[in-house]
Formats: sequence, C-alpha cells, structure tokens
Amino acid sequence: MHAYHNARRSRKPSSRTRGVALIEVLVAMLIFMLGVLGLVGLQGTMTRTQTDSKMRADAANLASEAIGRMWVDIANLSSYAGATTCTAASCLEWRNKVASVLPGGGAVITVAANGDVAVTVSWAMPGGETHRYVTRSTIALRTAS
Repeated sequence: MHAYHNARRSRKPSSRTRGVALIEVLVAMLIFMLGVLGLVGLQGTMTRTQTDSKMRADAANLASEAIGRMWVDIANLSSYAGATTCTAASCLEWRNKVASVLPGGGAVITVAANGDVAVTVSWAMPGGETHRYVTRSTIALRTAS
C-alpha cells in the first residue's frame, strides 16, 4: 500500500501547473470574447449600412416616380414646383408618400421654364444624419417644326 500511496501522490498536479492551466483558460476566454464583440460590432455596421442602402433606394424610386407623374401631367408641370408644397393633386399625394416612406422625409422640386426639372428627396437617419438624393430630367413637349 505504501507504493500505491507514493504513486498517487506523484500524479497530483502541482499548484504551479494548476495556475498555468487557469491562465490558459482565461486567455482563451478573452480571445473568444473579443471575437464575439467583433461579431456584434460587424452586425451593427451591417444593419446600419443595409438601412442606409434601403433609404437611398426608396429615395431614388420616389424621385423617379415624381418625374413620371410630371410626364403624365405635363400640362400642369409648373404646379409641381415647390420646396414644401405644390398645387397639383398628384404632387400633393406624392409628397405625402415621401413623408410616410422615408423618416423625416421631404422633397424640393424645381421646374425651369425650359422644362428642366430637379427633384431633391431628403431624409434623416435614426442617428440624426441627414441625406439627400437629387435627380434631374428635362420634361418638355416637342413642337412640330
């Protein structure tokens, strides 16, 4: 029994060995947590970028829709101009759509006498950052010569 007792005692890890193992576990946990924090940051950035892209696509679609409405209602083209409002019924409907689709959405439409049109759609991101999308077109009736 004496030999068995000595062999058993020699197999016990020393306190120094247990300390090194604990440090290794702590370092592994630290590396894992840094990886998790990196993934969380990446997810936040991806979500922000995706939201920004969607807002830009919506703004481009709305600006194109405004140009299309003006082509359909070419006789009342000048009634679409305005920074916050307009007199054409189709334009008022469109402005309400801009306000409902984009957060803090607004639009400015300028119409020149020669038929040059600029549509500026603006919106505010949840963080307070303001963006705008501008498109230009020429809407004019061709006259027979």
